[in-house]
Amino acid sequence: MTHTTALFEPFGLGPLALPNRLVMAPLTRNRAAADGTPTPLMAAYYAQRATAGLIIAEASTPNATGQTYPNITAIHAPGHVAGWRRVTDAVRAAGGGPMFLQLQHGGRVGHPATSGLTPVAPSPVPLPETIFTPEGHRRAVVPREMTLDDIRATVADFAAAARNAIEAGFDGVEVHAANGHLLHQFLAGNTNLRTDDYGGSVAGRIRFAVEVVEAVAAGIGAGRVGVRVSPGNTVNGIAETDTDVLHPALVEALAGRGLAYLHLAYADPDVPLFRRIRADWPGTLVANPVLPEISTEAVLQGSARLLAAGADLIALGRPFLANPDLVARLRLGAPLNPVRDRYLMYVGGAAGYTDYPALDEAGAQPSRSSMRAWDGARVV
Repeated sequence: MTHTTALFEPFGLGPLALPNRLVMAPLTRNRAAADGTPTPLMAAYYAQRATAGLIIAEASTPNATGQTYPNITAIHAPGHVAGWRRVTDAVRAAGGGPMFLQLQHGGRVGHPATSGLTPVAPSPVPLPETIFTPEGHRRAVVPREMTLDDIRATVADFAAAARNAIEAGFDGVEVHAANGHLLHQFLAGNTNLRTDDYGGSVAGRIRFAVEVVEAVAAGIGAGRVGVRVSPGNTVNGIAETDTDVLHPALVEALAGRGLAYLHLAYADPDVPLFRRIRADWPGTLVANPVLPEISTEAVLQGSARLLAAGADLIALGRPFLANPDLVARLRLGAPLNPVRDRYLMYVGGAAGYTDYPALDEAGAQPSRSSMRAWDGARVV
């Protein structure tokens, strides 16, 4: 069996039986109601993509202060639970496999024009760029530095959000410690200027993330908890100066806790840090490949390289966005739908969301080059 064909083999994620190793990565799509409640359109969107081995549903805020942009999802009120229950029910009715929900607090990535609240962060360091709000792009505000009481309350909010997710029908949650949001802001030296136990040294900067994971695991069971990290990622103004020390320390602190998985964003098997994280992480590693383009060949080859380097599951974002039947297309070596106008990703409505055609609708056939990639993509 080649590493490419292994993509379509079942995988046991703890007690969960995944029908294949393809994971739909969390994708913020801004289709929720203004209060963060998932909509019926979202249920249709996720049900279309039910053939993924595992769906990690889009980032949802554990409290109102954590809201990043307009119309993102939340999981801190009964209405949110009911809305997400409609989504999980729709996916299961479509024959889907397990679903996790990503929990994300935006920290300084937020604005009073969106949430009605001043954003909070480890330190009063503003986002160095404008941020989209219901009133258009606005200059970022200086966030309020979190007190120790704020930290304790936010940790408790993550745990409560995880319990809400299980009530909503999810099999588990993913704690988002990546992409410049609150947990990543605590990790990075340019956004965490604290001199107390939550700042300064690497041990101090990883403390908040570890406490969040501990609380979530205590609330729903460690085997239901995944964690996403993105070492060295500079999105949202993050600048890590000690990536090769910081992230191994975080991995070491989380290893041995019986977590469901570690999700490594923008994974490159040629980077030494990837190999170190794989060696240090004792459980399931989900890897999100860096793709030069959204094509069948690129996805198959990028996935095969990561599997050969020790990844267990492959998380894909935009390929799933544009291809509701991505698993079938990759299995057949069929061409992929291109991602349409990027602005359609976030503007709301069905366009660029639920209107991407499946193979039988598009009348697409496997291309010869795709079939060559399928037949020959063996990575050693």
